[in-house]
Amino acid sequence: MEREVRVRFAPSPTGPLHIGGVRTALYNFLLAKKTGGKMILRIEDTDQNRFVPGAEDYIRESLEWCGIELDESPWDGGPYAPYRQSERKPMYMQYAMQLIESGHAYYAFDTAEELDEMRERLKAAKVATPQYNAITRMTMKNSLTLPEDEVKKRLESGDPYVIRLKVPRKEEVRLKDLIRGWVMVHSSAIDDKVLMKSDGMPTYHLANIVDDHLMKITHVIRGEEWLPSAPLHVLLYRYLGWEDTMPEFAHLPLLLKPDGNGKLSKRDGDKLGFPVFPLRWVDPFTSEVSSGYREAGYIPEAFINFLAFLGWNPGTQQEIFSMEELANEFSIERIGKSGTRFDIQKARWFNEQYLRAKPDAELAGYLLKALEEHNISCSPEKAEKIAGLMKERVSFPQEFWREAAYFFVAPTEYSEKVASKKWNSQSVAVFTDFRNELSTLSDFNADTVKDLLVSILERHGMKIGMVMQALRLAVTGAEAGPDLMQIIEVIGREETQNRIDAAISALSQYATA
Repeated sequence: MEREVRVRFAPSPTGPLHIGGVRTALYNFLLAKKTGGKMILRIEDTDQNRFVPGAEDYIRESLEWCGIELDESPWDGGPYAPYRQSERKPMYMQYAMQLIESGHAYYAFDTAEELDEMRERLKAAKVATPQYNAITRMTMKNSLTLPEDEVKKRLESGDPYVIRLKVPRKEEVRLKDLIRGWVMVHSSAIDDKVLMKSDGMPTYHLANIVDDHLMKITHVIRGEEWLPSAPLHVLLYRYLGWEDTMPEFAHLPLLLKPDGNGKLSKRDGDKLGFPVFPLRWVDPFTSEVSSGYREAGYIPEAFINFLAFLGWNPGTQQEIFSMEELANEFSIERIGKSGTRFDIQKARWFNEQYLRAKPDAELAGYLLKALEEHNISCSPEKAEKIAGLMKERVSFPQEFWREAAYFFVAPTEYSEKVASKKWNSQSVAVFTDFRNELSTLSDFNADTVKDLLVSILERHGMKIGMVMQALRLAVTGAEAGPDLMQIIEVIGREETQNRIDAAISALSQYATA
């Protein structure tokens, strides 16, 4: 009988969640959703020295903003609680002891100075990668080299020690990765990793394997940086007797800098002006502020859609996907092997598409909020109409106010470039008639306003294209924008007349014969 798919996202609370981590969480979530499985979140906080206050809350809030739902977590509980490794501390030692008793692990009593001396000896001997392994372990202070009675005495007297995995010297370790195929590593390239630290806390390697087994994880989808550790994990599963239920592995390609050279970092985002974190983060130690996609105005659905395509593709031309559609189409087999360049312009494009697909009434909410901050009153109906006119011209919600301010505030400055080319005595004559005759319209709307302007232009023997940019300048102060007649309808008759009067007065020096 097939096992229920159970995936996990296992971040460490050592700072803000990088978008690469969000992508890992997303791919896990999509697989769980597609298969009707479970999405588990486990906080891996065994390294207490790197713990950062607020980081766990940040992880939770980030995933909630993204719409990544959890079935089991430290906050919602579940059948395999607790879901923080620090709270699971008592259970790990028994598995380390099992490895010692079966001859697959050993006690090591080496001091930091002795470890440094060993590395220096190896460097002097031109060893490319100095490490504690099947060869060097025999020159160190551990339960493989010390007499049994001395080991017992050291343990009883409370001497500090770590427990290391005893990696075989000559063995080929094979692992089938769902993205990369078969991965083979010779055991001579694997060092004797520490499994239990001297403070009694497990390292990532032991805790990760034990927890994945006990939580019945079926698929481990994680970043490429963990691929070198995967053979070690295979050995642990084997030595603990869990090889038959070992999860399937999928190591995701890196998110690369926009130029493709190296892994995307916070520094790249700072340098190129885009966030690398989902939410704004304030460092509790330095008060340094890092920008977030939420605060930059990205819609979470657009952010997730963009992120899904950084390494995966559906094999079709479709680009816009809801979360449900992503889950239906998702497959690990369609994740690429090579790194993906980060393209912030594509993220912006996704945001634009999602904004434009929203109802005008919802977009009006963004504008009304900004107007309230500027103490400007506006009816929901008017805001909805403005939002509908402006949505093709904005990329982010906060731009509705910036781009549409002229609907509420008359221009006080005018483009010299447009005025010098388009403002002249002929246009002023047309605008004067237009301004006066607006009062004669019994039904004031975009169509009647345009008909009036066309009729006046015909009297003056002019085409509409000869005055439109100058009229836009008079009414809005801008060089471009949505349909001008629609703008005039929203602004209203009296305000339009006042703005034309103000422009004629302010730009008189250009109105030469």
